[in-house]
Amino acid sequence: MSEYTAPLNDIRFVMQELAGMDRVASLPAYREATPDLVDAILEEAAKFSGGVLSPLNRIGDTNGAKWKDKVVTTTPGFKEAYRQFVDNGWNGIGCDPEFGGQGLPRLLSTAVSEMWKAANHAFSLCPMLTQGAIESLMIAGTPEQKAAYLPNLVSGEWTGTMNLTEPSAGSDLAAVRTRAEPVGDGTYKIFGQKIFITYGEHDMAENIVHLVLARTPNAPEGVKGISLFVVPKFLLKADGTPGERNDAYCVSIEHKLGIHGSPTAVLAFGDNGGAIGTLVGEENRGLEYMFIMMNSARFNVGLEGLGDAERAYQRAVVYAKERIQGPELGVKGGPKVPILKHPDVRRMLLSMRSRIEAMRALAYVVAAAQDNAQHNPDEAARKQGQAFADLMIPVVKGWSTESAIDIASLGIQVHGGMGFIEETGAAQHLRDARITAIYEGTTAIQANDLIGRKIAREKGVTIKAVIADMRTAAAQLDGDLAAVGARQKQAIEALDKAVDWIVANYAANPKATHAGAVPFLFLLGIVAGGWQLGRAAVIARAKIAAGDKDPFWPAKLATTRFFAAHSLTQAAGLAESILSGGEGALELADDSF
Repeated sequence: MSEYTAPLNDIRFVMQELAGMDRVASLPAYREATPDLVDAILEEAAKFSGGVLSPLNRIGDTNGAKWKDKVVTTTPGFKEAYRQFVDNGWNGIGCDPEFGGQGLPRLLSTAVSEMWKAANHAFSLCPMLTQGAIESLMIAGTPEQKAAYLPNLVSGEWTGTMNLTEPSAGSDLAAVRTRAEPVGDGTYKIFGQKIFITYGEHDMAENIVHLVLARTPNAPEGVKGISLFVVPKFLLKADGTPGERNDAYCVSIEHKLGIHGSPTAVLAFGDNGGAIGTLVGEENRGLEYMFIMMNSARFNVGLEGLGDAERAYQRAVVYAKERIQGPELGVKGGPKVPILKHPDVRRMLLSMRSRIEAMRALAYVVAAAQDNAQHNPDEAARKQGQAFADLMIPVVKGWSTESAIDIASLGIQVHGGMGFIEETGAAQHLRDARITAIYEGTTAIQANDLIGRKIAREKGVTIKAVIADMRTAAAQLDGDLAAVGARQKQAIEALDKAVDWIVANYAANPKATHAGAVPFLFLLGIVAGGWQLGRAAVIARAKIAAGDKDPFWPAKLATTRFFAAHSLTQAAGLAESILSGGEGALELADDSF
């Protein structure tokens, strides 16, 4: 069974040529991110992902986390791999140096994270949740909480979780009923149960720091009455080390379709007198603070989709090159050939690859925008970066994860009947990818946020600026790229028409606009992905014209042309679904379903 190999050529190209690594590294906060350092980190991450994490991926699938008597034992090898992960400093790569982090750009940590997720999705979830906890505490934590928890979270000695969902409150967080009773000295006792808590209990770190949504006694109903609390697995002693066990226990873990190596816990708080926690920030602002963590998680879940898709593609390519079946089309009486020679197999592989390259490019460009939003000395540049990132994070999350499901399914199809057999490994990628379109907000939740908060609320200002940039880039697709340019321009027009319709109809006809929200998210993803591939093609053409013989450049032109012909051509149909699809979705009577 093949192992994951990081696609370093494309990663480096996208980072440098499309996302602008040089410009990011020139920001005052990132001047230590020299080209030599960045390249060394990418090389070492590729070695760790392929040599340590990838071999554990199949083991995690077949021998997942186990629960017994409130204790979770992770997959054999996970604990040792996590120790290496921490000792090598990977957990703190993008964290604040004040608390022991390396302070490197998000663009670089994004590339590294893609490798973790592609090599071993289940393992990567643990550091991902920890990063979200770090971001929440950095922004909203008290000085005491930061001092007590951040150094060990940044190093990875401790891990973090996000506790939102309850048995009676799924995505409707207004229904949260976990309660927090003040006991003095700024501490609270937490009572309630949380479900679907990723790495809520495990044996890989000496402490787990739970961030928990709960209501104080006099809190108003709804989302305005939710507060956020830090509830550690082990209470801290005076010297800051883990001490007495807190009243927060794992009462079971879920049996899931995929990501078996990742324990998804049901946590009970307060069954033995109350779990001790401290308030994060101000009372009743918990949802606001938790969304800091959730927004980070949503972007990273998009990277999970990218990683799963890349891994499925790599496995399918290996199989297509090795599987001998049938003569080549048009060669009468010819020898049997690898299925890679068959036109439809090539179509499937290029469908996978072109979308992966588009997803990677878009995600990395968004990561660079986040770097600018945080650290660009120019205020206008910071605002522009933040607006672009806010607009595109739902797309990175929703479009990438939905694409990953389809790409992983195509990977099974490439394998034929063998893809349906677990031993080939192809099925695991589909099972693992399937959750990504659900957690941290379903695709519909991402799409509703996109059309509501990110487009209708500001009358399309940010997306119209992005569309203007798309048109400028499409104008460069001339000559031998004219067909790509024409399809890009047609797709941009379809997107522009859909934006105008949403802005005009959102307030007066919200149900109809929301019925087209997911198609709009797909539309924006496809057009934005094509935009980035078009930019890549212009660069590739120039490299070839200058005499560069690297086969990477003609391959980039081929994937761009394929994407234009097979993905961008979907834009017009999606636009029509957005403008008129609400009628069909809403007219059927409830009792007719």
